[in-house]
Amino acid sequence: MLIPFALALAAAAQPATTSPAPVETFVEAPGPMGPLKGTMLAPARTVRATILIVPGSGPTDRNGNSPMGVKAAPYRLLAEALATRGIASVRIDKRGLFASAAAIPDANRVTLADYATDVHAWAKAIRARTGARCIWVLGHSEGGLVALRAAQERGDLCGIILVSAPGRKLGDVIRDQLRANPANAPVLDQAFAALGSLETGRHADTSAMNPALLPLFAPQVQDFLISLLSADPAALAGKIRLPVLIVQGERDLQVSVADARRLAAADPEARLVLIPDANHVLKSVASNERAANFATYADPALPLAPGIVDAIAGFVGR
Repeated sequence: MLIPFALALAAAAQPATTSPAPVETFVEAPGPMGPLKGTMLAPARTVRATILIVPGSGPTDRNGNSPMGVKAAPYRLLAEALATRGIASVRIDKRGLFASAAAIPDANRVTLADYATDVHAWAKAIRARTGARCIWVLGHSEGGLVALRAAQERGDLCGIILVSAPGRKLGDVIRDQLRANPANAPVLDQAFAALGSLETGRHADTSAMNPALLPLFAPQVQDFLISLLSADPAALAGKIRLPVLIVQGERDLQVSVADARRLAAADPEARLVLIPDANHVLKSVASNERAANFATYADPALPLAPGIVDAIAGFVGR
């Protein structure tokens, strides 16, 4: 059918309909000695759900980056994508780190239970700020272990989302990670001896340790490691009485599909979603080639792997 020329011009002159930009605000929750700080990104209109994003291991910031070479910004990208689906998120700096530095004088003087306490502090603060009925907790990598520990008490939590989260004791995960790189062969005996000590609650002697292992086993982080290594993620998952989503990339070189399946087996009510080409920082990779996989850790321009946002949005927006 032909459209009259004048009508066509009028239609072309109408402005395109666009959704208003999400609203970013800086938020706080009470910490032990000072505030915990984070960033909330919320849709400008109706909010379907609100997710607290708990960071992974080490000095990982609220965007998912780390001075240890990670610049992929997976948490920022995830927050932005969720906002387009009507889902608000709060991404945070851990106690003692970055903008949350005032919360404790030493960022290494923490335990798994401390981080779980902070999750509940954040959930309560977010509810008070937004009026949300409850808060979803998304734990990435080591943050998944924090989410599992926090979910032992319901509190203000709707449920948890475990993304690239270990399903075995962390000592077993670390051993597999070290074995996977042939360059680590000369230091495996030292590393495994240190892990053995820490798993029994004893500090590891680093006086003669290969310097390459010191970032992992530095004396100042050993109390925290002892706390982490004692936790069994599957045992924790089996005690949860909240909705659970498990999202795992099949090209993750740090946490395996077997970990995700172990978590799912521990909680038969959990939903398991495997993302075929996603890696540990939630980016797409086309092969199992290690160098190409780790190259994505430094590229914030790469989008998140397809399927990740769909799985999370579909779960919390039910």
